[in-house]
Amino acid sequence: MKIGPHELKSKVLLAPMAGVTDRAFRALCRKLGAGLAASEMLTADQKLWHTPKSRRRKDFTGESGLRTVQIAGWNPQMMAQAAKACVDEGAQIIDINMGCPAKKICNRLAGSALLQDEDLVARILDAIVRAVPVPVTLKTRTGWNRHNKNGRAIARLAQNSGIAAIAIHGRTRSDMYEGEAEHDTVRAIKAELKIPVIANGDIRSPQDALAVLRATGCDAVMIGRAAQGRPWIFDDVNFFLSTGELRAPLALESVRDIMRAHLEDLYALYGDETGVRVARKHLSWYCRQHPGQEEFRAIVMRAQTPQEQLSMLMQQFEPKSSQAA
Repeated sequence: MKIGPHELKSKVLLAPMAGVTDRAFRALCRKLGAGLAASEMLTADQKLWHTPKSRRRKDFTGESGLRTVQIAGWNPQMMAQAAKACVDEGAQIIDINMGCPAKKICNRLAGSALLQDEDLVARILDAIVRAVPVPVTLKTRTGWNRHNKNGRAIARLAQNSGIAAIAIHGRTRSDMYEGEAEHDTVRAIKAELKIPVIANGDIRSPQDALAVLRATGCDAVMIGRAAQGRPWIFDDVNFFLSTGELRAPLALESVRDIMRAHLEDLYALYGDETGVRVARKHLSWYCRQHPGQEEFRAIVMRAQTPQEQLSMLMQQFEPKSSQAA
């Protein structure tokens, strides 16, 4: 699959997630097979870019792979200027957020709230595409609510504006993350468009990925929450799509090494104190993937230093044969 001039190595992509897809997690998911990994959502209001959080969200230092920044806002000119500033700082793809259902975003008439105003959507898309020389993509939903499912109209606006690819979460804003994702609308959108279409929603396994690709005819799938605590899901899906077989579960040592490398990158990115706090949620997600880790999860949450966290991790995930020796 191509986005503008960029050929992706995999049709399995990481969904941008606020508070999750920082530089450390993006690098890990790319290493483990994600074809594209966008930044956390960045506000289009450049007056707010001077906080440590915003500076990290647009920091590509040492980052390999396509540098993709997702921006959110409601003012076409402000969003176009933000996109241009991100490109000036190294972004190779600009992604527009029109899918976030969070109240604090929608209350500012950004994210999926924009789906209520198709004219504004068109002006935003046109302004950003005109402002930058790199491909612009869009992430959206099937509509504002089930009585106003205008995903097909939004998708046509996107293609007509010059959007290079569109990712669609198979839920409306009012659905939030509840119920099952419906991919009928996604299939209808794919049938109408010439640009690449990416299906998102309820893709938790290699079998899910294949089923959604077949059901929608989409060019790629996007995985979000299923990658939390299981970033190797991208390798699993790639293997299944290429061979038709499920890959053997990762050895405990491999899981341990992935976790250790991830934590070390978090400490390097955030510093020791904040890095330890950020690492806790990832450790919690990792533990949930391994039944029987409840006691360890409770203990490791209390670690105060990188050394404590890493020591606990290495001891807990040491292969049983090594412990016996």
